[in-house]
Order: sequence, then structure tokens, then C-alpha cells
Amino acid sequence: MYITKPNKEFPSDFLWGSASAAYQVEGAWDEDGKGRSVWDEFVRIPGKTFKATTGDKAVDHYHRMEEDVRLMKEMGLKTYRFSIAWTRIFPDGNGEVNEEGVAFYNRLIDELINNDITPMITVYHWDLPQALENEYGGWESRHIVDDFVHYAKTLFERFGDRVKHWIVLNEQNVFTAHGWLMATHPPGKVNDRKTFYQVNHHAFMAHAKSVIALKSLWSDAMVGSSFAFGPSYAKSDKPEDAMAKMDYDDLQSYYWMDVYGYGRYPRAALAQLRSEGVAPVFEEGDEEILKEAAQLVDFMGVNYYQTCVAEYNPIDGVGMTNTMNTTGKKGTSTVQGVPGLYKNPQNEHLPTTDWDWTIDPEGLRFACRDITSRYDLPIVISENGLGAFDKLEEGKVHDPYRIDYLKRHLIELKKAIDEGCRVLAYCTWSFTDLLSWLNGYQKRYGFVYVDREEDENEGTLNRIPKDSYYWYKYTIETNGAELDV
Repeated sequence: MYITKPNKEFPSDFLWGSASAAYQVEGAWDEDGKGRSVWDEFVRIPGKTFKATTGDKAVDHYHRMEEDVRLMKEMGLKTYRFSIAWTRIFPDGNGEVNEEGVAFYNRLIDELINNDITPMITVYHWDLPQALENEYGGWESRHIVDDFVHYAKTLFERFGDRVKHWIVLNEQNVFTAHGWLMATHPPGKVNDRKTFYQVNHHAFMAHAKSVIALKSLWSDAMVGSSFAFGPSYAKSDKPEDAMAKMDYDDLQSYYWMDVYGYGRYPRAALAQLRSEGVAPVFEEGDEEILKEAAQLVDFMGVNYYQTCVAEYNPIDGVGMTNTMNTTGKKGTSTVQGVPGLYKNPQNEHLPTTDWDWTIDPEGLRFACRDITSRYDLPIVISENGLGAFDKLEEGKVHDPYRIDYLKRHLIELKKAIDEGCRVLAYCTWSFTDLLSWLNGYQKRYGFVYVDREEDENEGTLNRIPKDSYYWYKYTIETNGAELDV
């Protein structure tokens, strides 16, 4: 149902895109001067990833970049969002620039521009240099802010003449929660809430100072960070469930977006954390820097996959665990929550993926409306996609389930635009198949099938466009005008 009269097409300058991350696609993990990241080390810990998969080779984008960009051009892609591997630029996190790493990204940027594809760079997509982790504990130390900003400024100086779309941090809420609460990402700590919130404050300061640095160098650049936004629905009309939703939103959504959009933490969330003794410690001047950066941010980046349900969680209720569905066997995930505040049971009204992720296209519209109402910022959908068990059959991949998923999400996104949301870009996750951090190579997201198995030495790595590739190509050609046909 629309609340406004719909337009047929998306805006004429809409950026139809797709996305990736360096560790998940590049491979060449120790070539051309690249240093080790925390993920290069973490995947070598037994039991941390599905079937001990690594990104050592990934899908070999490092050596097949031109082929991948050619496929993007043939699809008609308007923008490609990719991340820079910090350890290709600074192998040890700081010090001398590795010029071979810079040269690779220069080639990629120029190749995209020469093929009429707008480059969109993610400064940080989780691959912290291991050297900084060893030196001072990485994100746990305030030292990380200066090293991060130095790294970011180097990217701005080297690439900012051609790159005008920047995402500073990818899913800060995810890499910190998995790293310091669930132990499923580096550095693998369990329920260390005090450190979790301090780490996030350091990340916020890195974001803010990087935004300020970019704008001082390139005033015409557009910048924001990408948040993994899962809007919530109250379980029932009980007041305690409504309050559980408010607590969830403040502690799991607005805690990040308010800093990006307003330059401050939600008051109720900060009061809760102070009462528990886990609130972050500020340095003098931090509040002013966060507020200054918020005035300079151009958009809210959104990685949208699913919504959740918020229900009151008694004081002796469920907590956070590291029990996740990484196998693709439905029903193997567990309910998570914060005792005394909220828990997130499965939504019985919505279907799920094989990995128990709720499929809720209307939630994307909900997310855009919420951001527009609360922050009045333009939006970049920096990720949205379906992970599935794709099969290569007689040289083809038929994925009608992915087409249906993306189509229904785009229909809802179009409604949000018609209702006043300013959506600048839509980047699917992902362009090619890639390494899913904890789920290996069996969970496929791409428009382009990559022939590779879990074993590092199996598969040709050949690229094979799926049915969804051709569907998205036509959707771009028609600017979304025939989505609901």
C-alpha cells in the first residue's frame, strides 16, 4: 500500500550497484608486499570458520580484476562498492606506504571509471592489520584512532581526485559485537561489554576524524559509514514488549546511527550503560569532534538483510551466545537477548533463509522511512542480498529465489522513495560469489557464480553469470520501471 501516488521509475541519477569486501574476494593474501590482517590469523584458529575456509585465495579478484569489471560493464552497473585492504597500503598498519598496493587500487579505480562505473570505496571492512593488534591491542587502544585516520587520509590523498563516494566504516555494530561479545570474529572475546563499548567509542572517533579529514581535502566528496540496520517490531501490544522494543532500538540501532547522524549517543542508552558501569570513557574534545563530523556526513549507509522481533526478557532470561547457524540447516540458530531488557525470538509471520535470516522486504522500506524521519539524511543502501545454495547445472545457474528476493526489496525501496526518502544508491551483496566470513563458500550471494569449492585447490574460479545477472541487467536498463510487472 502506498501513501503517495507512485512514480514508474527510480530517479534518473539513481546508482544501481553491487558490492564486495577485500578479504572476501581478493585473495593474494601475501603478495606484492601485503601484510597480515587479523582475519589472516583468525581463520587459522581451528573451529573458527566453516570447514576451516580462508580468504587466502578467495575468488582471486586480485588477479581477475579486469575480467570482473568487464562483467560489471556488460551488466550496466552504475556503481561498484569495494573495500581497501589496509594491509595492502600499510603492511604493518602504519609506517611506509606499500606502493604496489596503491597501484592495484589505482588500476581498479581507473578501470571502473573507464567503463562508466562510479567507484565507491569502503575504507574499513574489518581487516585490521595484525601488527597493530600485536602492538597495542588494535581497537581496544585509543592509539588506533590516529593510525586509522592516517590510513584513511592516505586513501583520500591518493584516490580522492577520482573517488567521490566514501564509506568510512562497514557495520561497526557487527564487527564489534562478534569480536567482543560473541567471540566469532577477531579478537574472539566473550561478553566483554566494558571493552565492547570502549572499542565502539574508538571506532566512532576514527569515523568522525576521518570524515573531517576527507572534507578538508575534498569538499565535493560524499561520505558516511554503513550500519547493519535490522528494524524491530514489538512482539505484542503489551507495554513491556513496547518498552523492550524501545530498549532494543536505543541499544542496538540508534546507539550507532545517532552518533553518525547527530554526533551523540542516545540518552537512555548511555544512562543504562552508566548504571552498569560499562559506558565508554571520553577524552576531552570528543563530544565536539563527534558533533562536527555529524554536520559533515552526507548520507546514512545501510546494510539491510532482515528485521527482528523485540520481546521483554526477564532478568533470568536468555543472553548473548556464540551459537549461530553457519551450516545452512534451518532452525539451528538460537534466541539472543539482554536479561532484564529484551530478547529477539523468530518472527512467526515471516519466512527465513536457510541460515535463519528473516526475509522481510517491507522492512527495507521501514528502515528508510525511520532514517528519513529521525535524521533527514539521504541514504545509500550499501548491502542487500540473499545467501543461498546455488547449483551449477549444465553450465548455468538458475536462481529465481534471488530474483524474487531482490525484486520484492526493490519494490519496497521504490515505495520509500515515493514517500520522500532520498535514496542515492542500491548496492546488492554481492557482485560475484565470495567468501562468507563464517559460512565458507557454500553460502553464495553473487550475480556471478565462481567455480570454487571449500578446498583451496579445487575449482577453476571461472566466472558464470547467473539468471539473476541478466535480470538485474534488465532492471538497470529500464531503471526499475518494470519491477512490478
